[in-house]
Amino acid sequence: MNPASVSGRDILFDVRRVTRRFDGLTAVDGVSLSVARGECVSVIGPNGAGKSTLFNLLTGMDVPDEGEIRLDGEDVTGTSPERLAARGVARTFQHGRVFGNLSVLDNVLIGAHSRLALARPGWPVLGAFSEVVRALVRPSALRREEAALRADAEAIIARFGTRLTPRIEQPAHSLSYANRRRVEIARALALRPRMLLLDEPTAGMNESETAEMLELILDLKRDGLTILLIEHKLDLVMRLSDRVIVLDDGRKIAAGLPDAVRNDPAVIDAYLGHRHVGAQAGPAAQAVAARSDSTVTGAQHA
Repeated sequence: MNPASVSGRDILFDVRRVTRRFDGLTAVDGVSLSVARGECVSVIGPNGAGKSTLFNLLTGMDVPDEGEIRLDGEDVTGTSPERLAARGVARTFQHGRVFGNLSVLDNVLIGAHSRLALARPGWPVLGAFSEVVRALVRPSALRREEAALRADAEAIIARFGTRLTPRIEQPAHSLSYANRRRVEIARALALRPRMLLLDEPTAGMNESETAEMLELILDLKRDGLTILLIEHKLDLVMRLSDRVIVLDDGRKIAAGLPDAVRNDPAVIDAYLGHRHVGAQAGPAAQAVAARSDSTVTGAQHA
């Protein structure tokens, strides 16, 4: 998607000068961003830049001190995670969260909870009681709904091929770390989201596993899913992103097309400057360094 073509009516997610303070620390400092329908926008930055805190604000896990968050034109600032989920906002976490004693299938089915008829808004008093009655009586409508959701969950799991399909009835605690991350993404997809926020989906994955995740996210993009991504692996960010936003010390220091952001002096300084030298730089910084070194070497030999 060409960022220049994004108009007001195309924007699904709009964040306006969001700020979050923790005592004397400003973790997110006046950050604004927008994500158009069908767009993949990546948020990058050194460790401690405020990326996951920003995701917590956008998904109702935390409430901003200042600013506004709009979904499809409506102010949803401070809206609870479950209400945002009911409106089609799904996320994964930096440190994967699955229900270890539940099967892969049951983990994914949990993601579809907001699609159940009685989980929709409008049942504030009778909702819980009605769910108990339905569970005991199990009317035919409920059985049909459960069968449809199960079939949908199985289709989502099938997107992960041999990584998850043969393990569909296995408990999540028996899976490898990479497969638990896949289960978490499958659970988010079971929501059938309009907006998917992925927090470091390839963390802890080797090169081949990362390549598989890249192809999965590219497939989701082709399906038209709107994605906001946090990722440290810069090569993956460059391939996936329509636009990239860079945070440092809670502030947005750069935004734009991937190539332009990668070569922005402020971005290079954020990763490689005196505040982020050595081991603190992390994988993304190493990628920026490699790109920068090759650019400098090429210039020297030109």
